[in-house]
Amino acid sequence: MKTEQLYHLFRESAGVSTDSRSVTKNQVFFALWGEKYNGNKYAADALEKGASWAVIDDEVFETEKTILVDDCLIELQALAAHHRKEMNIPVLAITGTNGKTTTKELIAAILSKKFKVHATKGNLNNQIGVPLTILSAPGETEMMVVEMGASHVGEIRTLCSIAKPDYGIITNVGTAHVEGFGSIEGVLKTKTELYEYLRKVNGIALYNDKDPILSEKIFRLVNRAVPFSDPTGVELSVKHLPSDLNLTLDVRYQHREYKMNTKLFGVFNIENIKAAVATGLFFGVDMKDIADAVENYTPGNNRSQVMVTGNNTLICDSYNANPVSMQMALESFSRINAEKKLCILGDMLELGDKSEEEHKKIHKVLTDNNLLNVYLTGPVFSKVSAGFRFKTFRDVNRLREFLKSKPVKGYHILIKGSRGMALEQIYDLL
Repeated sequence: MKTEQLYHLFRESAGVSTDSRSVTKNQVFFALWGEKYNGNKYAADALEKGASWAVIDDEVFETEKTILVDDCLIELQALAAHHRKEMNIPVLAITGTNGKTTTKELIAAILSKKFKVHATKGNLNNQIGVPLTILSAPGETEMMVVEMGASHVGEIRTLCSIAKPDYGIITNVGTAHVEGFGSIEGVLKTKTELYEYLRKVNGIALYNDKDPILSEKIFRLVNRAVPFSDPTGVELSVKHLPSDLNLTLDVRYQHREYKMNTKLFGVFNIENIKAAVATGLFFGVDMKDIADAVENYTPGNNRSQVMVTGNNTLICDSYNANPVSMQMALESFSRINAEKKLCILGDMLELGDKSEEEHKKIHKVLTDNNLLNVYLTGPVFSKVSAGFRFKTFRDVNRLREFLKSKPVKGYHILIKGSRGMALEQIYDLL
């Protein structure tokens, strides 16, 4: 079946699903593969639950209500690309090493003050998530904000071919997923694939003109670029940063000052807010509405999320971690006004042969910032921390047992590590 024919079925359906457990009536089910699952095996179950069609790529599971294709993932991407072509709306793509999800959420909140915005949910930013984002856009959508993640060279190029962005933002480029990219140069090459696509379609790149790496690359890679500082003329100054848990910003724009009492922790979020404010102004959102959107944005999903329990105040930043974001989180944590502080850190994954070296550097960040009450969790931290006064645990289960035997109370606790460390499993003990 050709993509055009499948698209006709999609337009008559209630959308697409890749999970037979949550498929609803009249959806088209795509039987995707994974390391631990074969979606073809669940096609019959999806149809029983009311799916109108099941797209499969294994003829063994073929029935009268299945559509056999060569590769379900490629067909899902082709369907999304076809749907994107039919949508006469602007698309803003966001990628970067750090801050892309928070920046995306802030931008979506701001643009929603003026437009009917459809944005990536959570971090559905990969070769499955981007197609699902596009295919789930309501008919009344006026603007789409699409987050793009990558762990290998070429992935952003692929995602751009699907989402076809008119505008793009790269938050920054740093040392994350180096294992998949081979080097920091590989990370830079992959992220700037967004710029290369924008040049091809004469799109516009919004960029941080204070970032030396991106500023140097921008004019060689795109035809049209708008810096955050011009023509918006916006100035952000920080108030109460040394001691406050949450950021308070004074924003000066067109000879007026706007105060933003945010719910965001950490100096690193200033750049995310700058990107969001500048983007809102670029698209004509009123500054009062921008300030309101920023103030009312509440982070979730373990991203700079502040949780007050009966015993402690937790800063939950355990969705992801790399050397840059870890250092920035620790430096911000060291500045807050709290009598008792505790850092619970998990391994930073996907750093390749630089892993041990980068984890050792965190020791210096901790001592330089006088953060000495520290629990380090994971095989890499455990290996490189011999001789230091920090407590180490091979895995989160051993950390849980320790916390059960020696509970902590009255602390401000920073919890940060890569998603694979599953540090959210200790929240109930804090």
